[in-house]
Amino acid sequence: MRPLTDKIPKPLIEVNGKRMIDTIVDGLSENGIKDIYIVVGYMSDKFEAWKEKYPYIHLINNPYYATCNNIASLYVARDYIEDAIILDGDQIIYNSKVLNPYFERSGYNSVWVNENTTEWLQQTEDDIVVECSRTGGRRGWQLYSISRWTKSDGKKLKKHLEQEFEENKDYDIYWDDIALFKHKEEYQLGIYPMNKSDVIEIDNVIELSNVDTSYQKYINGGC
Repeated sequence: MRPLTDKIPKPLIEVNGKRMIDTIVDGLSENGIKDIYIVVGYMSDKFEAWKEKYPYIHLINNPYYATCNNIASLYVARDYIEDAIILDGDQIIYNSKVLNPYFERSGYNSVWVNENTTEWLQQTEDDIVVECSRTGGRRGWQLYSISRWTKSDGKKLKKHLEQEFEENKDYDIYWDDIALFKHKEEYQLGIYPMNKSDVIEIDNVIELSNVDTSYQKYINGGC
């Protein structure tokens, strides 16, 4: 996302006049969720100023952000992941209903795809995730970075975060690896279906410019 992220953290980038993270917080608020924790690291001072708009938000500092994968982000927030929705900050929420706070099973918001995808793709049996491919495939549930965790699974997730981060010192993994790969036998994850148009995840400037044409000037090294 450079050069944009040379001056501002990715979630605070404006898309069509609204910051990405605002769509998330506003979507949570519309669903009555006001107990919100945001993990910050890179340019954390920018979030301090932004937070004034949302006095009910709590910021958690991640001192490992420059040296570890996102397992560190959830590790520092591990005391707040029971009966919780966990989201990445670099997505745009177009349909706040995907953040419905009522759930009985842990699992990810996902979109059914028939065509080939390179995104993480889940397969289910009897509505339970039995397999996930990091390299994608076709005909399956494409995983999005919105997930729900019951109280019991949140306790397990905390234990496994501490095991992988403190004992195994596995700093390079995604936190999602814990339930989907490393300890998958201890979780029975479900699927929360949604439409592709409900959420957009922004990974690079090209994807950003497809949503907001004002950023086309940044493609091919522009500034």
